[in-house]
Amino acid sequence: MEDIKAIVDKQRTFFRTGATLDVKWRIEQLKKLRAAVKAHAEEMEQALAEDLGRSAVEAYLCDVLPIVFEIDETIHGLRRWARPECHYSGLACFPSMVTKVYKMPYGVSLIISPFNFPMLLTLGVLTAALAGGNTAVIKASSKSKASTAMLKRFIAEVFPPEYVTLVDGGHDVADECLAQRFDKIFYTGSPAVGRHVMAEAAKNLTPVALELGGETGNWCVVRKDADLRDAARKIAFFKLCNAGQICININQVAVAEEVAEKFIEELKAAFAKQIGEVPEQNNDYPKLITEAAYDKCAAQAEEYRGRIVYGGRGDRASRRYAPTIIYPVAADEPIVQHELFNPLLPIVPYKDSEVEHMMDIIAEREHPLAMYLFTRNLRWAKRTMQRQQYGGGCINEVCVHLMVKGVPFNGTGHSGMGAYHGEWGFREFTHPSTVLMGRNRFNLSLREHPYSDKVGERKLKILKLFSN
Repeated sequence: MEDIKAIVDKQRTFFRTGATLDVKWRIEQLKKLRAAVKAHAEEMEQALAEDLGRSAVEAYLCDVLPIVFEIDETIHGLRRWARPECHYSGLACFPSMVTKVYKMPYGVSLIISPFNFPMLLTLGVLTAALAGGNTAVIKASSKSKASTAMLKRFIAEVFPPEYVTLVDGGHDVADECLAQRFDKIFYTGSPAVGRHVMAEAAKNLTPVALELGGETGNWCVVRKDADLRDAARKIAFFKLCNAGQICININQVAVAEEVAEKFIEELKAAFAKQIGEVPEQNNDYPKLITEAAYDKCAAQAEEYRGRIVYGGRGDRASRRYAPTIIYPVAADEPIVQHELFNPLLPIVPYKDSEVEHMMDIIAEREHPLAMYLFTRNLRWAKRTMQRQQYGGGCINEVCVHLMVKGVPFNGTGHSGMGAYHGEWGFREFTHPSTVLMGRNRFNLSLREHPYSDKVGERKLKILKLFSN
């Protein structure tokens, strides 16, 4: 506790020097971060392989490259984002006609990052924090041991500890961090821990951003008019990615019963083509993060053993569990009532003519972080996307909304609060401070006493003119 308090105190002292306020200096720090990411890319890939069994291609595609893109976008836009806004104050403020809005850093920030994308969801958030002019204490996951160890060396090499530092350890260390008074907290992880983070932050009234997976998981809806082969190919890719351990991954697929059998055959073929007939023995296929995670996945599969139509096997020694299709599953069964975070994929059949009822079932549950629709009826898809509540999503595609520049990544309700990526991340880590530029000449006495008698009557008449 004393060590963490000392870290926070040193960062607060450094922040108060004003060094981080200079936008040019912030850009220099981001350039240092970018150069270090490029220089240490292979080390990152090796750590991800050790923790999650990720291939070099998947590690670079899903962790390293998005970090570089995020930093590049931030460096390119930061001067514009940080520029004070100038506003007309209005006649009611005469003669002080100019008001500025300054984008001020919060101060000392705490970033709590998860195990599933330990590089991206640490350094991506750090990019936003530094762009906003904050210092940062990072609490990395104890589950992704190799990645956390690598990141600790990396951060110490790139930044001084009074500016950025990384602490490792379990939940006890996280609680020690949360016991400190930070100026901003950014947490990525589960809704259950998100509640705890928010409760601890409330003790100091610290503003919080939460990026959560969603209590009841993300839905994908495949209608009978969809291009089934295309849908299956994309869904298979996404479910294989990181073995399903992705906050925006598909938790379950609702498929029109008229095409359910055909879709499942296409999905089986897509899995086999992309990862082979024995994925648990394929070194390109990622593994579950811990033996406990593997055992939980295997136990869930056993509960539905009689309805497994593909997969349903694994290798505990390597922690690889095959992508597993479970069919049919009713919309009210336990397996589709919570986030899975593994390669199990329940298929929920519905009548295409009753698709609105299916969407109502989804809407009644906790808001997901992502939603995916596959259909040729774009009018229906667009209308549906504008009526449902979720973080983000795609029509006839999966996950790549995450890669679009200039748009926010965020959740709502049980899938989170706040937003980041690009300018949205800068906004998340800055406070807009409104400052009116006062004048000492031509000041009117309307606001001053007296308010009674004829003087008050005249003032009231003048004030009412402003509302006409």
